[in-house]
Amino acid sequence: MGLLSGKKALIVGVASKHSIAWAIADAFHKEGAELAFTYQGDKLKDRVTDMAAQWGSDICLPCDVASDEDIAAVFSTLKERWDGLDILIHSVGFAPAEELDGDYLSVTSREGFRIAHDISAYSFVALAKEARPMMQGRNGSMLTLTYHGSQQTLPNYNVMGLAKASLEASVRYISGSVGPEGIRANAISAGPIRTLAASGIKSFRKMLKKNADRAALKRNITAAEVGQTAVFLCSDMASGITAQTIYVDGGFNTCAMSAEEMVD
Repeated sequence: MGLLSGKKALIVGVASKHSIAWAIADAFHKEGAELAFTYQGDKLKDRVTDMAAQWGSDICLPCDVASDEDIAAVFSTLKERWDGLDILIHSVGFAPAEELDGDYLSVTSREGFRIAHDISAYSFVALAKEARPMMQGRNGSMLTLTYHGSQQTLPNYNVMGLAKASLEASVRYISGSVGPEGIRANAISAGPIRTLAASGIKSFRKMLKKNADRAALKRNITAAEVGQTAVFLCSDMASGITAQTIYVDGGFNTCAMSAEEMVD
């Protein structure tokens, strides 16, 4: 018996085998969860469908998270297949590329700000709204992915830092809404990982090196480690944990400066 045996999980945000959502799905499958997926656009349909099949799932639904109609359609179809939902995974983030390259005030536009917050933060709220009725009475868990750029400034992360801060605040407010129904909501703040989304951040390789140099573990974390943490947070073992942002970053967020940086 796995930690998630008998639980049904919807995973939003799988884009490739290098995505954190893929690692979460793989960890969930190993722990016995039944999985469903969404995909963004026809370009990703075959790729996500093939990955879903590897985990024994034939539920793969189109969803543009900027569309309330698309989100509603996902849950309408899901209700036809499942009698309820135990886990919602939100692994979505986006800002226009030109917003992630340069001085914050110089490159941030009203439209870019809106897009980043809509896709990266509000989409979790929209998904939670639709998931809520299916999760009631099942001790369900909602989980999203954030990053430390929500708390401290990072070169070129820019408007995504603000969007992630908004997302983390949403986790707390969502927790207050669904807590009386036995549903929990949390976030994982993962350290930098080589993913498709990360490739859009300028100088990401330098960020990886600096992170490893400063982190308490002196290395970068893996997507698999995030997946394992997600298993715990969505399992009954974490039944008392909600409204939290859990760091999986090798201790980077606690280190203002490494010993090596003090050497002349």
